[in-house]
Amino acid sequence: MLRECVESITNLSLSVTEREIIVIDDGSDFSPVNELMEMAPDIIFIRQPNRGVSVARNMGMKIATGKFIQFVDGDDCLINAPYEHCLDIVRYQEPVDMVMFHFSQSKAEPADFTFKGPVTGQEYMATENLRASVCCYIFRRDRLDGLRFTPGIVHGEDEEFTAQLVLKMHNVYSTEAKAYYYRKREGSVTHTESKEAKKKHIEDMLKVILNLKAIADRCDPLKKVSMDRRVAQLSMDFLINVIRLTKSRSQLTKAIDLLKQHGLYPLPDENYTKEYTIFRYMIQKKAGQLILIAAL
Repeated sequence: MLRECVESITNLSLSVTEREIIVIDDGSDFSPVNELMEMAPDIIFIRQPNRGVSVARNMGMKIATGKFIQFVDGDDCLINAPYEHCLDIVRYQEPVDMVMFHFSQSKAEPADFTFKGPVTGQEYMATENLRASVCCYIFRRDRLDGLRFTPGIVHGEDEEFTAQLVLKMHNVYSTEAKAYYYRKREGSVTHTESKEAKKKHIEDMLKVILNLKAIADRCDPLKKVSMDRRVAQLSMDFLINVIRLTKSRSQLTKAIDLLKQHGLYPLPDENYTKEYTIFRYMIQKKAGQLILIAAL
């Protein structure tokens, strides 16, 4: 899978001088370095003690020297034709700070040559939902301004990072192209179903929401509107995940009480999306909560 991942990058229409492939081995049980020796001229390989995806990505950003950054998980890969379209936006639309695209669970996706933009990140977030995975963004490295992932967060690290990242962008383009192949694997971090993992999932999501709320409270009024929308969307997702992971009315009540303590419930009375409006209406009623528990 890692070879396929790297080859999906080397197969792009980027010369050796136009790409920098950084492979972070975050303490794997068996280092893949021997399997990658043929690719040694094409990659920078770093092995570090296992500290989680956030620390691994932070290391990649620390040593990256390229103008743009693209994250690719080692068990996923880029889909050639749609991703070339994203590269063309970077090449021919000027200036570009970020290109947003979609992921797919199929490797055979046609190129979608449409795109929208540019808009500021603030404008985009005020009217659109963000793509949760950081792997669905090409972005300028110099816009990071010191932004990093929070170590220790296993679930929701992308949501915390991307909301802050997009808000920093001045020229954002979005496309419907499905340019990233996401491989859903049993036993991966995001699909572990143990009781401890579910508890960690819920705790991490709440931590992310509270971190973003604190950031929103420090933003200027226009950026605060955009960040408040994201916080409200993630608060809805938090409750949905509590329902899906626990199927418990008492756990849902505890989650609602936690949001109340921080002024995040009831959810803001805003027409962000149709799904949000319906969920907000149902979650405030006992009968609606029972329907959601049964349906989700």
